[in-house]
Amino acid sequence: MAKATKKKALGRGLSALLKDPDNDIQSAKDKNADKVVGNIVELDLDSIDVNPHQPRTSFNEDALTELASSIKELGVIQPITVRKLGFNQYQLVSGERRFRASKLLGLASIPAYIRIANDQESLEMALVENIQRQDLDPIEIALSYQRLIEEVDLTQEEMSERIGKNRSTIANYLRLLKLDPIIQTGMRDGFLSMGHGRALIALSDTKQQLEIYERIVKDKLSVRETERLIKALNTKQKTTAPTKFDENKQNAVKEISSYFGAKVEVKLNKKGNGKLIIPFASAEDFERIKKLIDESKQN
Repeated sequence: MAKATKKKALGRGLSALLKDPDNDIQSAKDKNADKVVGNIVELDLDSIDVNPHQPRTSFNEDALTELASSIKELGVIQPITVRKLGFNQYQLVSGERRFRASKLLGLASIPAYIRIANDQESLEMALVENIQRQDLDPIEIALSYQRLIEEVDLTQEEMSERIGKNRSTIANYLRLLKLDPIIQTGMRDGFLSMGHGRALIALSDTKQQLEIYERIVKDKLSVRETERLIKALNTKQKTTAPTKFDENKQNAVKEISSYFGAKVEVKLNKKGNGKLIIPFASAEDFERIKKLIDESKQN
């Protein structure tokens, strides 16, 4: 698997600023608050508490382990969001799975967005201004759109008016966040474009997405070449999709299996054509099945 280079941890200087007791930032009106609002800050995991009113209390351990493995390989792709409670004290707002997976890995810190008192208007302004920048990658833009929806409570229609973008454009960016973290990292580091990402979304299978991502990087496929490749793959899957038997035919297969004393397999194509496969364990078993066929012919 081609791996994207990890980005350096963000917000180290801001983290030090927040640990200065003489200049503690509690409000959007405080000195240096503008440096925090809308930016990513590296926070100590020990300074963050989970929200006791979080409605979700059950987390799948296997899924957390998989996420931890991804974070170990790629880092935290989407920063968590916290609310400032006091000096160097925060409460989790969103991203509890990322928070738990990072603790599972034994990490000391995690990238986070910090919400502070009366920062709603400042946050919206900072995010909208950030989106207008020319040097943002597609995932950074998508994350800003997501924050405007989740934290500023804007609808896609309202966001369209604020930033002067069509709703379809906003929706296309947001869909990129459904891609595998490895692919998101590849987009952030310039291995593939937004066009490649949009093409990959057409594949519902994550494993296939990653396989095509590998080919894009290895063979330097253009967006058009990627779209043709994915279209051909989807077309092949549709034409080879097996036709399901109705209940009567399924019962008939069971009767045939019972008659031959072997698990008969049926393979069908979309048109309904197919094969009936009768397995045998040995030459003697083959002769036994052949005899049964000969007997059926005589009856």
